[in-house]
Amino acid sequence: MNKLPMIILYVADQDKSRAFYEAVLLQKSILDVPGMTEFKLNDHFLLGLMPEKGIQKIICPSTPNPELGNGIPRCELYLQVDNPNEYLSRAIANGAKMISMAEQRDWGDMVAYCADPDGHILAFAK
Repeated sequence: MNKLPMIILYVADQDKSRAFYEAVLLQKSILDVPGMTEFKLNDHFLLGLMPEKGIQKIICPSTPNPELGNGIPRCELYLQVDNPNEYLSRAIANGAKMISMAEQRDWGDMVAYCADPDGHILAFAK
C-alpha cells in the first residue's frame, strides 16, 4: 500500500500539538501513537507531528538538535481554506501566536498568519 506524501513538523509536546491541530482543523487525527500523529489534510496529503526527542535519535548529531530551534519559525504550512480568519481565530484561541489577520497578498490570495505553539508558521489562505 502506498502512503500519501506528508510533511512532518517536529514538536515539543505531541499531545499538546495533536490537541491544537484537532481544534484548528476541526478533525481528529487518523493516527496517534507514541512518536507520530497524522492528519489527512485532503485526499492527497498528510500532516505529521513527531516529537523532537524522537527525531533526535535519527538525525542527531549529523544535524542540529531540533529542540534548539523551538519557537523559531522553521517552516510554513500553507493551507487553502474557505474562511482564513475563522481558522486564525481557532488557532489563536488554542494557543497560537497572532501574526496577521487575513489580508490580500501580492500573489493574489487572501491570507491570515499565525505561529503554532512550536513556532511553525501557519498560513490560512483563500
